[in-house]
Amino acid sequence: MHALKRLFARDHVHHEGVRPFQVWGLRLFCLLMLVFVVPEAWGVLLRHQGPWDPLHAVAFCVWATYPALAVFGLFRPLRWLPLMLFVLGYKILWLAFVAWPLWRTGTLAGSAAAPMVPAFAPLLPLALVVPWGYVVRKYIGLPRRRAGLAGAG
Repeated sequence: MHALKRLFARDHVHHEGVRPFQVWGLRLFCLLMLVFVVPEAWGVLLRHQGPWDPLHAVAFCVWATYPALAVFGLFRPLRWLPLMLFVLGYKILWLAFVAWPLWRTGTLAGSAAAPMVPAFAPLLPLALVVPWGYVVRKYIGLPRRRAGLAGAG
């Protein structure tokens, strides 16, 4: 029980106050990207013949690059957290602007977008392991509120 409690307690010594389960969750997502996305994206790039449609080329180049960078996130998950924020961002945008309108009109099933939907299923678990307080402190720069300062003036 002590180990389980430690997994969910903030770790100020090793992880700047981030809970270990979040650090290991980020590592897991990095590993999953390396195992599933890298081979697929690089395979498309390496097997492609003929001229590329520029937008498709950009998409596959991005899909080949960001998961390959995830190897660094295995070792330094907090340092590479912006990579996960990028993943969350593009997946949310795709769901909002592509999948949601199709689903709302009942045309998602059978559409060209339908096979891509399962790739977006891990969105919620990823959002749950992102240490949002750390993101705000580290990347947005909002200071922590300190107890006892509210009445000072």
